[in-house]
Amino acid sequence: MNSNQTTLRKIDKAPQTLRDIVQERMREAIIDGHFAPGERLVERPLCDQLGVSRTVVRETIRYLEAEGLVEIIPNRGPVVARLSWDQAQQIYDVRRQLEGSAAAVCATAQGPEFDAALGRALAAVKGTMNDTEWGSLLRATTDFYQLIFLEAGHSIAWDIVQRLNGRISRLRALTIAAKDRETSGMSHMTAIHDAILSRDPDRAREAVEAHIADAAQTAQRFLKNPAPAAGEALDG
Repeated sequence: MNSNQTTLRKIDKAPQTLRDIVQERMREAIIDGHFAPGERLVERPLCDQLGVSRTVVRETIRYLEAEGLVEIIPNRGPVVARLSWDQAQQIYDVRRQLEGSAAAVCATAQGPEFDAALGRALAAVKGTMNDTEWGSLLRATTDFYQLIFLEAGHSIAWDIVQRLNGRISRLRALTIAAKDRETSGMSHMTAIHDAILSRDPDRAREAVEAHIADAAQTAQRFLKNPAPAAGEALDG
């Protein structure tokens, strides 16, 4: 056989490992509020619930600690990290700068296939809006923004956003749940989509900034008046 003529089908997405699956389930459980801020993450019950070893649970906890979803408290062990308004403000500031820049560049530098791809990504977000759990919606939202960043050529900026993705997803879950927003998140994302495809960089940046300003205002109401963490009422 002539090896020069041999072609292999590209792997579009690597199969998930057990560790990946456990990380995803625990991440979603934290984002969904199954584990409350400040709640201890005890290894044995987690092993029993997930059907995995302590080693896998410990690796997962370390990974989620790096994402900012878990923190290790001396003499107490791993707990679900609290997300303060000060931290949220910083995250929204980073998003405003990076997403605004990516959207503006994407509006002026997009390939012929991008129009249809962004439309499909937006439709995927809309299709998950009524799901009872946040996982599919948050993944579809992440995919929408990833498409914009990579089309703009902002791969390093996307790497930075990915490091914050766990905390970004927690904030998204908070703001999506709010019923009193003047403009829905879906309407904001549609405005971003339309502005980018109209090839208007200023309008694209403004659409991103409007979305983030609205989300930040909503998150502020939740985070400045947080619910007590698990166990606080008993601690007095």
